[in-house]
Amino acid sequence: MDRISVNPQIHFGKPCIVGTRITVQSVLELLNEGLSFGEIIRDYYPDLEIDDIRACLSYAIAHLLTAFCVMFHIRAQHSIHQRLITFSLTFKPI
Repeated sequence: MDRISVNPQIHFGKPCIVGTRITVQSVLELLNEGLSFGEIIRDYYPDLEIDDIRACLSYAIAHLLTAFCVMFHIRAQHSIHQRLITFSLTFKPI
């Protein structure tokens, strides 16, 4: 991820392409609109390289996977906690 940086002084800490003020979000929104890498470079950001756009996609995927793992971990902990509570409420010593 050497092409993406997060600096609190630039765009309030949003991830940007290194050496620019172009946010990952801006590039992803253009991709979401159906623009090709070439169109983004030609029509919007001529200073970008294809690898910059790929880095934006990689950054987004990495953060989605991280968020999923955190969410899964929290849900798993909650499930274990609920089972322990249920067990303790239903446990009857002999």
